[in-house]
Parts: sequence; structure tokens; C-alpha cells
Amino acid sequence: MSRYGLIGKPLSHSFSQAYFTAKFKRERLIGHRYDPYPLAAVTDLHDLVRDTPGLRGLNVTIPYKQSVMPLLDAVDKLAASVGAVNTIKVQDGKLIGFNTDVEGFRRTLHPLLKGSKPRALVLGSGGASRAVAFVLREAGIKFRVVSRSRERGDLTYDLLEPIIAQVSTLIINTTPLGMHPEEDTFPPIPYEAIGPKHILIDLVYNPEITRFLAAGKACGATTVNGRAMLEAQAEASWAIWNSEG
Repeated sequence: MSRYGLIGKPLSHSFSQAYFTAKFKRERLIGHRYDPYPLAAVTDLHDLVRDTPGLRGLNVTIPYKQSVMPLLDAVDKLAASVGAVNTIKVQDGKLIGFNTDVEGFRRTLHPLLKGSKPRALVLGSGGASRAVAFVLREAGIKFRVVSRSRERGDLTYDLLEPIIAQVSTLIINTTPLGMHPEEDTFPPIPYEAIGPKHILIDLVYNPEITRFLAAGKACGATTVNGRAMLEAQAEASWAIWNSEG
């Protein structure tokens, strides 16, 4: 049995198990299994690997994308540049970290830009935020990170004035605000400053329309959830787990 799974806390929001289970059935991949592994602490990773025969790969979600890195035997160049890992390959007893969020966000972002380079706001400063920031820099897009703490971002939410949101026509939510089962939560930004020129991207995918996206849509903005990004990063993870070397 070849085993794969997802580590994080909590995992009730995750689509990964359903996605990979459907993939295995659709592609007739007999002897493959994908399970959620909620870890109380990221340091439980080595026990999980030891106690799970046939484990070939893991995805990593909130809140461990950064804290897992010191526990790995190696980290590929891209993940090291991003400063976050969302995919682990188990090979010959070694744990190797990768970042497929970058590829997932690239595939989400570029069709929306249509050659433009809007100013951007990145809401949140965790592991997913780092992947988003990497892609924005790569695309030559100027951005600010908005965080609850000034130490982790360029702005705190209370300093985010309407004029800043008005001229930042690309806004990406990388926080778990709005995610099931906390659907009533949303980033505290000045939604009155959003208009038809804005693009709002929410990395949350459950529910499909979050309070953040609903508010943007009501103001005429283009809105996109995180489903396509997740599918793209999942397939990139699968390719890594099954690659040679």
C-alpha cells in the first residue's frame, strides 16, 4: 500500500482526501491511499513517518508550512526561497520539502492579469502568503502585506486606509478567515473602497463563496476562490511524489 496524506491542524476544512481518493479511483490506481493526519504538534512528524508503513508523501497545511522546515532532511531551492513547504517527499527514509503553492498560485493569477501589473495587497503573513508574495515579485507586481502584527507585515489592518485599498486593485486573502466552519469571519478591510476594477482572490475554497468574495462581488469586483490553485498544487505534489531522484 502506497500511502499519502495531509498534516496540519485542524483538517476539517481540507479537500485533499476527497480529491486524491477520487483521482485514485478515476485513474484506477490500486493500492494507493490518502489520509488526513492531524498533528497536535509539528514535532510529531517523525513519529508519524515511523509509524506509517508505505508513506510516500505528505501535503502540509496551516499552521505548519514554515515550522516544519527545520524537521526536514532537505528543502528544494524554490521552497527555501519562498520560506515555506507544503509538500514533503518521503524517500529512502529521508524527508524532502517542496513548495507547490507557487505553481498553483501562478496558474490562478496569470490568466486574471491579462498583461497588467496592478498594485496588490496580500492579507496574511503565513506560509501561503509567502508563496503568493514570491509569485507577485516574480511578476513584477508591487504589493504590501497586511497582518495582525506590524512585525509580520507592512501594514496592520487598523492602518489600512480606504485609499490604500482603492488603489490596490488586486487583493489576495491568504488567511483562513471565512473557512468552514468559521464561514461568518472575513478580513477586516475597507470594502467600501472596492470597485469594478478590483480582483479579489481568496485562497479559501470551502465554502466556494466566502464573505470576503461575496463583499467584493457586491461591489462589482472580479472574484476567484482557491479551488483551481489547490487542484494545481495537488497535481504538482503528485508529480513530485512519483518522480525519480
